[in-house]
Amino acid sequence: MTAGGAADAIARHCTITVDLGGTNVRAAAVDDLGDLVLHIRRPTPRHDPDPQFLIHLIHAVIADLPADRRAGRAVVGLPGVIDQVHERLVTGVNLPKGWIDKINEDWIADQIGMEVSLANDADLAAVGESEFGAGRNHRDVVYVTVSTGVGAGLVVASRLVQGSLSGGELGHTVIDWEAARRGEPATVEDLGSGTAIDRAAAKAGLAERGADFAALVAAGSEPATTIWNHALEAVGIGIANMAWMVAPQIVIVGGGVGRNTDLVLPVIRRQLEQFGPVFSGDIELATAELGDDAALIGGAAWYRAIGRVDGA
Repeated sequence: MTAGGAADAIARHCTITVDLGGTNVRAAAVDDLGDLVLHIRRPTPRHDPDPQFLIHLIHAVIADLPADRRAGRAVVGLPGVIDQVHERLVTGVNLPKGWIDKINEDWIADQIGMEVSLANDADLAAVGESEFGAGRNHRDVVYVTVSTGVGAGLVVASRLVQGSLSGGELGHTVIDWEAARRGEPATVEDLGSGTAIDRAAAKAGLAERGADFAALVAAGSEPATTIWNHALEAVGIGIANMAWMVAPQIVIVGGGVGRNTDLVLPVIRRQLEQFGPVFSGDIELATAELGDDAALIGGAAWYRAIGRVDGA
């Protein structure tokens, strides 16, 4: 065996994970234990005519790997619907339309020289939390992210629930059909996202947004608390609906809004126990442990979670 071959045999393989958002794109190398080996974050170049920057970013991570690590394969997390059969992005939330038709597994694989899988970003975070975060001791996990929007991922029997198209789109489920008939906000995301909270705050004449608004709620502001609870009740109804369908052992809540544990989980618990199945009291509620890194870390277990353990 050559010296180079011996080094390759000793080197530990990593998965290169990309988490593409509308504002920032992050990439990391993560080992099989879910530990981040290195991490790069850059603004998403929304004015670029094509997504070639994804290739440059993956190459940048590979180039910076320590000498005892090797890139084995890659996962690209995307904010949109993934066609799992044809291995391409179908729709991309907050991404330039010109990128949609260009982002597919074959295009990326050909340029980086390794196996690639595309993942819905909430699915990828669900795998991360299920395997390495708050759900690591559970078989059946629902992960919900409450931030600018509302997303979700389902892990049942330690496998990600997938169809030919990525699903689990909790945010787009309708929970107020009368409002939907009138063309008014009616989905979990319309009513329960951080965007919905900001919209209601502006309507009420409150200047605070984001973390400042959460602090206002924590301080006991009555108008802020009313807005907050109304939004989180919508999320709780969505989670109760998912509990009827999936019967999870644990529901993990993440995202910018979701990380406010004491302000979020009690509201969701009330909705879940009032509107969920009879066993709802046995469903554990937890805050995501991996924070913004959940999707990146999820790359370490992604291929196993989707049944591509042999690279098939």
